[in-house]
Amino acid sequence: MRRRDERARLPLRKSLLGRLLTVSALVASCSVAATAWLAVQTTSGAIRQEQGQNLSADAEIYNTLLGYAATHPGWEGVDATVRKLAGKSQRRIVLTTQDKRPLFDSADDANGTSEGSSAAPLPPQASAVVDPLSVDTVLVPDTASAGADRVDPRAVGPFLLPAQERTLLRKASADSAECLGTAGIAADIVESPSGRSRVQFVSSETDRSMETKCLTSYASGPTPTEKKALRALNQLTDACLKRQGRTGVKLNLDLSWDRGFGTGGTDTGISAELPTTGLTKEEADAQQRAAEQKAVEEKAALARATKERGTDDGRLPPAHSSKHDRAIAACVGSARREQLTSYVAAPALLFIDSTDAAAGVPGFDLSPANTARIAGVTALVLALTVGASVIAGARLVRPLHALTGAAQRMRDGMDSAPVPVGSDNEIGRLAAAFNDMAAHRARLEEQRKVMVSDVAHELRTPLSNIRGWLEAAQDGLAEPDPAFVSSLHEEAVQLQHIVNDLQDLGAADVGALRLHLEPVRVDDLLGQVAAAHQGLAETAGVTLAVSVTPPDAPRPPLLDADPVRLRQAMSNLVSNAVRHTPSGGLVTLRSYVTGSGDEVAVEVSDTGSGIPADDVPHVFDRFWRAEKSRNRSTGGSGLGLAIVLKLAEAHGGTASVVSTEGQGSVFTLWLPVTRDEAASTEPGPGETPGQP
Repeated sequence: MRRRDERARLPLRKSLLGRLLTVSALVASCSVAATAWLAVQTTSGAIRQEQGQNLSADAEIYNTLLGYAATHPGWEGVDATVRKLAGKSQRRIVLTTQDKRPLFDSADDANGTSEGSSAAPLPPQASAVVDPLSVDTVLVPDTASAGADRVDPRAVGPFLLPAQERTLLRKASADSAECLGTAGIAADIVESPSGRSRVQFVSSETDRSMETKCLTSYASGPTPTEKKALRALNQLTDACLKRQGRTGVKLNLDLSWDRGFGTGGTDTGISAELPTTGLTKEEADAQQRAAEQKAVEEKAALARATKERGTDDGRLPPAHSSKHDRAIAACVGSARREQLTSYVAAPALLFIDSTDAAAGVPGFDLSPANTARIAGVTALVLALTVGASVIAGARLVRPLHALTGAAQRMRDGMDSAPVPVGSDNEIGRLAAAFNDMAAHRARLEEQRKVMVSDVAHELRTPLSNIRGWLEAAQDGLAEPDPAFVSSLHEEAVQLQHIVNDLQDLGAADVGALRLHLEPVRVDDLLGQVAAAHQGLAETAGVTLAVSVTPPDAPRPPLLDADPVRLRQAMSNLVSNAVRHTPSGGLVTLRSYVTGSGDEVAVEVSDTGSGIPADDVPHVFDRFWRAEKSRNRSTGGSGLGLAIVLKLAEAHGGTASVVSTEGQGSVFTLWLPVTRDEAASTEPGPGETPGQP
């Protein structure tokens, strides 16, 4: 028949096994989903990265070939450049004319024959048109700074400077940079594609006056090569404007022009001449002043021309309208392209294709077969996870059921058999700890029962004696003489002693034992205890002696202790030693500092009957007595040694015993020494710390 209060088994949804299954299935599902998502995301990222790398490689190929076309009049000799780009990008690069006649194919070998069995066909659409006079700013965003004409800035044509002019311009720029550096303005020297050097400021916040002074002092106007090229470009521009019925303009070196309003637009670049080496400072200053005077005269002439062409209503002449500026810009662009045509390569179609070795990135094929395969793998993973969870959960729950049953039996007051301990894991250690707890609880319960019996016995004896004597006196059988009163007093003192011991133990258990600490010399305390028990020892025929510390050993330091409680502990040990030592025996008291110097040991040794080895672990238990009959003539109440241990622990120490049956026992109090007290016991020269 089942017990009435036996708990029914928990439903699976509330049990630990069910929770493990749920969590495992959830984790497995999330893992599969996360793995699939990660695979898709990683592959998609790889595809995007590959596409980005291809776009980056295409832009690099286009920009390199564009630079070649801008600096060469034809495509002859481009084979080395194309082969290098093809080897670096692992792509096939083909250049053709605009009517798709091949110029160069990277798939051809050095002899001009195709490396494969047959020439691979070109893609239906060209990747780009390589034309330095019409740059694709999407593929090469940096060329957007070339202006609206979309001419590659590397296409300089007749503006390309010879070495001598480059050297002179670099020297002038270096002098300007040195002047600016002396004034505390950071500047670098940069060189344009034509070879012209110029000063570039590191910061936009500069001293304008000093900047103007340094740049004016070392001004570098157009060189002869630039003047010639600029004159030709100006002629082409004027011809274009003339065909439109417009007046010509004067172009500056940066291809800007003067609108003729008399403010701004002064052609200082054309006015300034290139410095001539070998001039003295005075000659250079005179040349500079002449250039400035010429610029002023040109400005006045432009102002007069503007006034003469003005209208009565103050409006600008048609030649200076925004349409005129747009026409000039268009003519400058067309003139520049016309001028550069003979200096750059003809436009070519660029085809970029994958080689046979470079396979494309495969895409995802979510066909029904692949979907079923993914679903099957997912189901298999889930099945394996659930199966493993069932096995692991069953092995985990089985010992927990055993622990629960044992705990319920203990709650009902029944003796619980030890729980089987499995492998050395968390559950096995829990079972071992539970068995230890159950055994300890059984011992405590047994000690509680014995203690109740011992307390009743210890209190019953003096109370019975007192009652007997009082009843005898009441019945007239005993006279209340001094001997009668002394007997009653002795029994009352014994009863009070037991009550005091119990009170001390109770206070020590709850941590309420009060100590009045003060410096105590252990040697003096031993002498006081020996003197107090000298009469008891002489009555028993036992020699009581205090061991003297050798001269070469450190003297025990002052202890911060309660002298009354410490004397009480020592008195209990001495009285026990005298009681269990036969006549003619010896009881010795001594103290010493341990080898580590952090404890003081106080020993009470005797040559008495000793303690059996099986009883040594229980000597400090309450109400324990070696004489099981608890005869008053052979022992006390059984609380003395328990009080000794509690008093030692209250002082931060402990108590121990070493005993050999038939030879005697050694009880030791181990009392801690504070840091200051330990420092005061450091031995002098020739002394050795520790037990003598």
